[in-house]
Amino acid sequence: MKTLDQIAAELQGYDPQALSADDVLRFLAKLVVPVQEVSDVPLFEALGRVLSADVVSPFDVPPHDNSAMDGYAFDGQQLTDAPLNLEVIGTAFAGKAWQGSVKPGQCVKIMTGAIMPAGLDTVVPQELVSGNDHSIKIAPRLLKPGDNRRHRGEDLMQGKAALFKGDLLTPARLGLAASLGLQTVPCYRQLKVAYFSTGDEILSLGDSPREGAVYDSNRYTVYGLLTRLGCQVIDMGVVRDDPVSLRSAFTQAAVQADAIITSGGVSVGEADHTKAMMKVLGDVAFWRIAMRPGRPMAVGRIQNAVLQPVSDIESASKPRDKSATSSENSSSHAGAILFGLPGNPVAVMVTFLAFVRPALLQMMGASPTPQPLLKARSQEAMRKKPGRTEYQRGWVSVADDGTLQVKTTGNQGSGVLSSMAQANGLIVLHHAQSNVAVGDTIDVLMFDGVM
Repeated sequence: MKTLDQIAAELQGYDPQALSADDVLRFLAKLVVPVQEVSDVPLFEALGRVLSADVVSPFDVPPHDNSAMDGYAFDGQQLTDAPLNLEVIGTAFAGKAWQGSVKPGQCVKIMTGAIMPAGLDTVVPQELVSGNDHSIKIAPRLLKPGDNRRHRGEDLMQGKAALFKGDLLTPARLGLAASLGLQTVPCYRQLKVAYFSTGDEILSLGDSPREGAVYDSNRYTVYGLLTRLGCQVIDMGVVRDDPVSLRSAFTQAAVQADAIITSGGVSVGEADHTKAMMKVLGDVAFWRIAMRPGRPMAVGRIQNAVLQPVSDIESASKPRDKSATSSENSSSHAGAILFGLPGNPVAVMVTFLAFVRPALLQMMGASPTPQPLLKARSQEAMRKKPGRTEYQRGWVSVADDGTLQVKTTGNQGSGVLSSMAQANGLIVLHHAQSNVAVGDTIDVLMFDGVM
């Protein structure tokens, strides 16, 4: 397992005081590793899980040639530039094969999904014919041979992979697995993520208001983001900013979870207990990211509870021999990946969506894919200096001409949660990008599916 210094050495131009958003993503991709435990999961419990192996189709889908619609099946070689008159000699229903033979000049009425009778390859939709229950007429040049027939195996072929290792199981993929008759699918275990807020100024719901204090919103937004992602959330509440409480929270979390997320106490230059405790309990880097909102972030590994007692914050702040720490923990739980996020509510959500979510998906075993961005025309001018990535809260809508347009949702301060609640996506103004004029095309990360 590489140390943070070794990972940093592999990144050209790495500077923890001036990281670009792309630098952060590259670093995290090298830091995190997928969970290894796997099990067979019932389909009704598999939504949001990640496949640990390919799912191979045990048979062809569909298992036979069948009709794509209600109509009349016939031999398409009879089609010419003249009208075609056919005698109706029977009806083929879905679920059982029609028994009989069809001669030239004859057809079989057929239902959607019914097996194509032997020798027939074309279906004319019932609304395109004239006639009665005994005979029909097909106008010329409506069809060509083979129209409206589904071929055996055109969806999936026996022995071929239908779903792939690393696929996130969506409703459509669950349906595909069910169409193969599978009751279970092989999945990586759920990722366990512990979360707590830090700070003496943070109130839990139910606490009485007091001067200078704020109610903890981050705990609920992060819980929602993790739950939507399919993680097993370990809610550790609010942890006061003192060494004993913080040490207990971090070490308990490292034993129980694969990842730890905190909010608050990671600003560059801060000397509070949270930052000091992160340093002593693990291999942790503190970054200033060239982004807005959310510049400060801590990332690294927090070790398990087999550590010497920390008597006070002064001893916690002293450098620790990381090789000794590794030796102490070599026979026990390896600890957890740490994501120390800023304290401001919007900054927490932005850093989660931009960095933490892709890293957690990688830990879940999902195949890495860049987050898709939509293109939309800006409805307003935006000031932007090159040299940092900015994430603005936006509302995407459909313009009169059918194209996408986007505007900001008001006050963009990192503590203004109301403008985040009114948004349906984040406007992404990239590192090298400058001012935006009305009508410029810009990128948007939509919330639907991630929040």
